[in-house]
Amino acid sequence: MSRSIIAILRGVTPGEVEAIAGEILAADIDKIEVPLNSPEPLESIGLLAKSIGAQALVGAGTVLEVAQVDAVKAVGGQLIVSPNCDVDVIAHTASLGMESWPGVFTPTEAFAALKAGATGLKLFPGDMAGPAGLKAMRAVLPKDRAVYAVGGAGPDNFGEWVAAGANGFGIGSAIYKPGDSAAEVRAKADAIVAAYDEAMS
Repeated sequence: MSRSIIAILRGVTPGEVEAIAGEILAADIDKIEVPLNSPEPLESIGLLAKSIGAQALVGAGTVLEVAQVDAVKAVGGQLIVSPNCDVDVIAHTASLGMESWPGVFTPTEAFAALKAGATGLKLFPGDMAGPAGLKAMRAVLPKDRAVYAVGGAGPDNFGEWVAAGANGFGIGSAIYKPGDSAAEVRAKADAIVAAYDEAMS
């Protein structure tokens, strides 16, 4: 099954990205973003697009400009995640047939993002809004549009977020920190998947 989890590999390098992403995919997480403030991110995204692009949705995080969307597309990325709601970035991403997951924190931003063509919404920073904040927003958001909690969401509290209306999660340091080995990432990914499956059951 495809789980509603985006693995965020902030700080990953091209020399290690394939081994780390391979373990994440083996743990049954098939959405992977390399934030653009990582070392040589486009090289990493290109490597992943070639090696696992047929099995996983691969792309970039921390996408702030339209030109960056084009750069990610050029190396084979299909996923655009942003920390903010920039309607130009969202609309351009959608026009290229790529998935757009912009960061939103208010209903105003959420509806603007959806109107611009967002695939789904990234509640960010999740630890500031909390499950209570998401629950309040969920009362007015379309039920058929996914909201992922990012920041402050992890294996220890997936259940609270799901109860508040989260459809999925973006997971950063809980799955990868610079310096982690592929084996360490696999162990963390397995634990995340187990907790996710329990919360969703």
